[in-house]
Amino acid sequence: MKKKGIFALSILCALGVFAQKQQVILDRVIAVVGGSSILHSEVSEYAHALVAQRRQEGYTSDRDPMNEALEAMMTQKLLYNQAQIDSVQINSGEISSRVESQIKQMITDEGSILQLEAKHHMPVFNIRENLRHRYEEQAYASMMRNEVISKVSVTPGEVERYYKSIPKDSLPIIADQYVYAQITRFPKSMTEAKQRTREQLLDMRERVITGKARFETLARMYSQDPGTAMRGGEMEPSTLNSLDQAFADALEQLKPGQISEVVESQFGFHIIQLIDQRGELYHFRHILLLPIYTTSELASVARELDSIAQLIRADSITFEKAALKFSDDAASKMNGGIVSNHDFLERTYADAKMTVTKFLREDFAQFRALDDYNALLTLKPGEISASFLTQDMIGNQLGKIVKLVEVIPTHPASLESDYLRIEEMALQEKQTRAFTDWLSKKIDGMYVYIDPEFRNGEFENKHWVK
Repeated sequence: MKKKGIFALSILCALGVFAQKQQVILDRVIAVVGGSSILHSEVSEYAHALVAQRRQEGYTSDRDPMNEALEAMMTQKLLYNQAQIDSVQINSGEISSRVESQIKQMITDEGSILQLEAKHHMPVFNIRENLRHRYEEQAYASMMRNEVISKVSVTPGEVERYYKSIPKDSLPIIADQYVYAQITRFPKSMTEAKQRTREQLLDMRERVITGKARFETLARMYSQDPGTAMRGGEMEPSTLNSLDQAFADALEQLKPGQISEVVESQFGFHIIQLIDQRGELYHFRHILLLPIYTTSELASVARELDSIAQLIRADSITFEKAALKFSDDAASKMNGGIVSNHDFLERTYADAKMTVTKFLREDFAQFRALDDYNALLTLKPGEISASFLTQDMIGNQLGKIVKLVEVIPTHPASLESDYLRIEEMALQEKQTRAFTDWLSKKIDGMYVYIDPEFRNGEFENKHWVK
């Protein structure tokens, strides 16, 4: 599928590139979209980053990188302006977390705050605000695009027509796919590990209540929620029905400033502090901890799994029966241990019809199962791995053995064996058409100025030049 430049703007930060407008003496505005201007230095910066990324990926474009960068930035500016008009909401807490993470990395790279400020010729709070504006604009643009395409769907007939429209020699190639089964085990000492976690949180709660520590400080130091730890555990105001039930029940009982008892949710253990409540929106902080096991506890579960594997290899029990009898994974144990992405879809509120049991290499990375992939690479179909320690999607430690059921070789896509992947491609193509049509209408209705020097560029959307 063709990559869209608009949302690749984030590679600027990923590459550690940061605009230094002070040292661009002859900078000028080369485009205006709505109420947003685009500077020559910004386009040049993005063009260089785009070329570097493409070179790393082994991909080249026939387009002038300056023109490609300019169109991508104009598209983002239009989406940002339309998002303001439509009052689109973004997660500002997530933005703050990304900014603080980026600032922390930049300080580490430069060695100190003073060196960072010297490099960019501005105080760190200005660097932080520039980053915040950049991330917010990207978030608004992304959310606006998602709103445009979110209602697009495809029917089975459209999927079939899409597939038949592809020349046989141009059919997408589906890389090797893996079908595998698993048996997972949490350490028998889970009860003890949970108790240790509860006691750690109770100690933190006591320290806050007695004034020995601030909730925010403890969250930054100890919370295992990567999305909120850097913000002192603070989350965006949320409704109760958008939260885990146990978490919501505890939050509902609090008054501003109060701290909950230890709460166990599907994500781990928490203490929660209510900041304020406005109508149905609860503004709060939390500290998340996951049960941590000792080395000997983890070694014990590994030995247990190796014993189960030996029984299977000796034909004393089938893998399917062993999964049903011993596995702690409720989803796969009822299906002979066969692994699917159902849990991932459920947690991300994705469509359950996209459930698959055939995984590409990139699929393992998506649902945090690279340890599974590395184990499978050592196996032949029918073989069982040695036990290995890993984590589930939310970071809980566990042991696992896997069985390679089948490797489906690389092949041209077909409706019979790859329907869901073809459906996804058909949907992406339809979404792209819908977005292009929407974009053209918005360009026609929004103020757009392009410097004469850049008007003759090769724009994908011809509506830009009016």
